[in-house]
Amino acid sequence: MRLIFTVDGPVATITLNRPEAMNSIDAEMRQACVEAFDRIRTDESIRVVVLTGSGRAFCTGSDLKNTYPPEEGYARAAFGGEGDKSLADLIKVDKPIVCAINGYALAGGLEIALACDLRIAADDAKFGLPEVAIGSIPGAGGTQRLPRVVGMGHALHLMLTGERIDAAEALRIGLVTRVVPAAELLAAATAIAAKIAANAPLAVRAVKHLTVTGADLPLEAGIRAERMAWGVLRNTEDRIEGRKAFAEKRTPVYRGR
Repeated sequence: MRLIFTVDGPVATITLNRPEAMNSIDAEMRQACVEAFDRIRTDESIRVVVLTGSGRAFCTGSDLKNTYPPEEGYARAAFGGEGDKSLADLIKVDKPIVCAINGYALAGGLEIALACDLRIAADDAKFGLPEVAIGSIPGAGGTQRLPRVVGMGHALHLMLTGERIDAAEALRIGLVTRVVPAAELLAAATAIAAKIAANAPLAVRAVKHLTVTGADLPLEAGIRAERMAWGVLRNTEDRIEGRKAFAEKRTPVYRGR
């Protein structure tokens, strides 16, 4: 089984499961991920996702031993549907994704982690984008997402040298927000996911949407979008429930309405 998919209440956990290949991505794993995230998009009971790997790696990118350039021309792949999309593109959802990085996150594996919203790491995790060493580039969003996360200088250093960094350095430059002992990683990620899932789901999704899309907008345009979203949410059942629960000193019950 290339992927393990479980749901516990509002939290779905996806575990990449090719430990013998350091969770490198082959066609079967890619398809399993696509199907899992398709379910997440349509299942309103799922509010948050935890993404992790089995064994001693989170993911080391494409399986270079079993993945070759397609026979079809690039134009057909680019304009013929999803053939040109990376797995990092295909996992996009409007619900938060917490990435629990166990062990190695290299090449496309790190690019998948960068496509997630929150990243926490085991203390023995290793990170790198070594594509230049094999005549390629980080082509699944790495050249664009990494500078937005860690800044231009740190990003260029990692991508131009192909060096690996450890969890402590990843925390220092802002690539991850928390480092925990390896044995506590999944529990820590699940606790974060549960805390997010306890909040009003429409508000959570609005915050993610505004933050992600606002990064590419001028400040004033981003603020206008924020104000519009605030107005849309103002009279929702969840916002009213949140205010009532606060006044009544009880835990709110949110329904995503």
